[in-house]
Amino acid sequence: MSHELIPDALWTGDYYNEGTGRSDIFDTLKEECGVFGVFGHPDAASLSYYGLHALQHRGEESAGICVSDGEGEDFNYHRGMGLVKEVFDRDKLESLKGSMSIGHVRYSTSGDSRLANAQPLVFKYREGNLAIATNGNIVNEPKLRRELEQQGSIFQTTSDTEVIAHLIARSPKDFVEAAKDALQRLVGGFAFLLMTNDRLLVASDPNGLRPLTMGRLGDAYVFASETCAFEVIGAETVRDIAPGELLILDKDGLREERYTSPGRKALCAMEYIYFSRPDSDLNGSNLHSARKRMGSRMAIESFVDADVVTGVPDSSISAAIGYAEQTGIPYELGLIKNKYTGRTFIQPSQELREQGVKMKLSAVRRVVEGKRVVMIDDSIVRGTTSRRIVNLLREAGATEVHVRITSPPFKNPCFYGIDTPDRKELIASSKTVEEICREINADSLSFLSPEGLIAAIGGYDEASFKGGLCLACFDNDYPTPVDFGGDEKMSCSC
Repeated sequence: MSHELIPDALWTGDYYNEGTGRSDIFDTLKEECGVFGVFGHPDAASLSYYGLHALQHRGEESAGICVSDGEGEDFNYHRGMGLVKEVFDRDKLESLKGSMSIGHVRYSTSGDSRLANAQPLVFKYREGNLAIATNGNIVNEPKLRRELEQQGSIFQTTSDTEVIAHLIARSPKDFVEAAKDALQRLVGGFAFLLMTNDRLLVASDPNGLRPLTMGRLGDAYVFASETCAFEVIGAETVRDIAPGELLILDKDGLREERYTSPGRKALCAMEYIYFSRPDSDLNGSNLHSARKRMGSRMAIESFVDADVVTGVPDSSISAAIGYAEQTGIPYELGLIKNKYTGRTFIQPSQELREQGVKMKLSAVRRVVEGKRVVMIDDSIVRGTTSRRIVNLLREAGATEVHVRITSPPFKNPCFYGIDTPDRKELIASSKTVEEICREINADSLSFLSPEGLIAAIGGYDEASFKGGLCLACFDNDYPTPVDFGGDEKMSCSC
C-alpha cells in the first residue's frame, strides 16, 4: 500500500530560486542523502523515523520509509516532500507495520526535486517487491541508463538509483547474485540498502567513499549513514561497513560477503570537515574531537594575534574551540545562527535576498565591537558567503577580521554525491589565497594544509593515513575513473 503526500508548494533552503529550485543566499556545500535500515525489530518504522530525524541534516527535500513484515505481498511505504517531521505523523507511522524497513532523507543535486525521485524507490519485478535507498552518486549512471534504455528499460525517475533496479530486474540470476553483478557494474561512491519482502541487503562502494555503519539494538540489526542515528534509538555501534562489502540479512540471520575486492580506501574528507554531525563517529574517530584537532593544527600553522576567536555555526564551532585552546585567545560566540529560517514560502526581492544572511546569522555586537576577530570556517566555495559574514562582523564593529579555513582550498568538483558548482565557479580554482582574501574583504586568510588535515582527522602522519581519505576536491586525485564532460560537473541525483 502506498501513502504519498504532495504539499501545496515546496521551497527548501533559505529562499527559493525559481530558476534552479535552490537556495541562492548561501554558497555552502550540500550533502547528498542519509539512509537508515532496520532488520528484526517489531516496530521498524518508528526506529526508522527517529533515525532519519537524526540524519535530517543530510537531506531536507524529501523523506520516506518502506517496511515489510516478511509475509505480505505488497510493501507498505510512505514518502513525501519536506522534513521528516512534516512527512510523517503518528497515524502514518502506525500504518507502517513490519519488522524490516529502510528509510531515506534526500537532498537532490542533479535529479529533480519531486516526489517521483523521493526514496526509497519501490519496484515490482519477477521475484516480487524491491525497495532501494542510497546515499551517494553513480558516476557511470548516464552510460548505464543509455545502455538499459536501448535494451528496452523504461525509467520512471531521473534518479541514478533507479539504474541498479533495472540491472537487477534484467538479470536471470537470483536476487543476491543479481545484486552482486549489478553492484560490480557501478562506478562511484555509494551506500545501498536494498529490501525485498523477506531480505535486506547492505552494500558499500569499493572505496568506502560514503559512510555506512552497522549497529545492534537487542536482537535487531540497524544501519545508518552516521552513528548519531544509533544514539537516538539506544542502539550500540558495531562497526563500519567495509569497502566492497555486502551484508545479507534474512530468516537465517546475517551473512557477511563481498561483491568485489576493495579498492583504495577513500572516505570523503568533507564528512569529517563539514557534513557529519559532531556527535557521530567515523572510522572510530569522533567528529567533534577531529574538528577540534583541525582548529588546533590551524593555530599552529597560521597563528594570528587577536582578541577573540569565533566559529561560523554550526559546523565550525568545534574547530574554533580547538583554535582558541591552542592559542589561548578567548573563544566567544561572535556569530549566532537563527534556527528558524530553514524553510520559507516567500520569494523575496533581490534587495531582500542580498540582506538574507542577516536572517540566518547575527553578529553579537557586544562580543566583536572594537575587537580583532579570528573567524573560523570549514570551507570556501564561491566566496560569497565568506564575504557576507566578514562584512557582518565589520558592521558589528570588528576592527580586524582574520579568516582561518580548516580545510585546504576547495578547487575541484565532487563526483561522489556532494553538490558542488562547476570548477570555474570554485573561487580557489582560479584565485590565489591573497586574491581570495581581498575578495572576501578579510585582513588575512589561511587554509589548513592537506598534511595538517590528515593528521588532525586520523591523529597520524600523512604517510599512514592518506590512503583512508578522498581528498579529490583539494588535490584532484580521484579514487575512481571520472568523466568531467563539458562543464566538469557531476553530482548526485539520489
